[in-house]
Amino acid sequence: MRTVKAILFDAYGTLFDVQSVTAKLEGFYPGNGANISETWREKQIEYSFLRQLMGNYISFFEVTKDALCYAVEKHGETLRDHQEKSLLQTYLHLSPYPEVKGVLSQLTEQKLAIFSNGSHNMLNPLIENNRMEKSFSKIISVDEIKQYKPTVASYAYATNQLGLKKEEILFVSSNGWDISGAKNYGFNTAWINRKNLPVEKLNLPPDTIYPDLRGIIKWT
Repeated sequence: MRTVKAILFDAYGTLFDVQSVTAKLEGFYPGNGANISETWREKQIEYSFLRQLMGNYISFFEVTKDALCYAVEKHGETLRDHQEKSLLQTYLHLSPYPEVKGVLSQLTEQKLAIFSNGSHNMLNPLIENNRMEKSFSKIISVDEIKQYKPTVASYAYATNQLGLKKEEILFVSSNGWDISGAKNYGFNTAWINRKNLPVEKLNLPPDTIYPDLRGIIKWT
């Protein structure tokens, strides 16, 4: 493996399971929780892309709220104020994937950081609630620059925040589009392909592919 000085992790879907909201959704909408959860995540990503393209930035918290409203309505349900508040709170308590904490404890040779589209009012409580503050030297949000991934400007900002060259950074994400963006920028890339999906057809293949985070240990 190439020598890297820092490992930069995406948060949602990579470290934390966004589908862990399904149980709460199912409690409000019996028989429809999984469907709403899938749509919620799809629209969350789509709305961040659309707002970036339109030059109409709002924070990822607001994007997440809008995506939830759409998802509930799409599946024929009603979102009441107390349900919206409760469901948005679940994003501050997402479950990490089973291997995450063990893997992070073994990565002792490099600086570890998070780089996410999530805003700090989502990321910081999430990391604190999972008692993972000591695992990372830095939490970087695109909200600081108001440029959603996968823009080149967003990855360049993360690089500057780490004070390293892009070639010295390994970027880790479960999102194929995020890996493509990072590879396009010039990061070393590791795709955590949790769903066994095909590589995105953008002529920007990941440098490495692993089924879960345990593969990252090879970079130490």
